[in-house]
Formats: sequence, C-alpha cells, structure tokens
Amino acid sequence: QVQLVESGGGLVQAGDSLRLSCAASGRTFSFYAMGWFRQAPGKEREFVAAISWSGGSTNYADSVKGRATISRDNAKNSVYLQMNSLRPDDTAVYYCAGSTYYRGSDYRHYNYWGQGTQVTVSS
Repeated sequence: QVQLVESGGGLVQAGDSLRLSCAASGRTFSFYAMGWFRQAPGKEREFVAAISWSGGSTNYADSVKGRATISRDNAKNSVYLQMNSLRPDDTAVYYCAGSTYYRGSDYRHYNYWGQGTQVTVSS
C-alpha cells in the first residue's frame, strides 16, 4: 500500500512563505503524478498544483499561479509545495495526493491521500 504524510503547515502572517512537504512510502513506483489540494471550512476541496512523478511536468490553479511552486525529489519519495506571498484566503487544510494515472485538477482521480496539514494565514 501507499502512505502519504504531510508536514510543514502552521500559522503565518500575510506575505510570508511556507514550504509543505509530503513523504510517500510503499508502492510509490505506481505513481503517475502527485498533487496538492486544499480545503477551507465550509468549502469544497480545491486543486492547488500537480506534478508528474517521472518527467516533472506541472500545472497550477489560477489562484496560486505565480505564488506556488510544486517540486519532487524521487530519491526521497517526496513532493513539496512552496507557497509565497501567502494571503488569508490561502488558509485551509492542505492535502497531498497521489494518482496512478492522472495529473489534473479533479480530486476524484487521485487514489491516495495524506491526512492533511493546517495552514493558517493571519492578516
């Protein structure tokens, strides 16, 4: 099986930066892509960014484009999300997800999920 564990969340001020990490274990060779999603209270789960596991192709939500960078380290089985110029509306639980066949924005196509890490941005 696969396990995903996120870390790096916390309380920051508007304008600050944060780097989220996701460590994968288990059958990681089955991954086609990894993604980051977020969910704020009372809102639906929202796509943030995704990266292919092999070639490194990326895609981003418009809401974070230019402020976020997703990267991976295959040797460490890890994926990262660097978020800059954080805003209060970035406040959410951030989830790491893995898909065996898809690198898009629809969370329903991701097979594996971490437990989430809270990011709170104060104004």
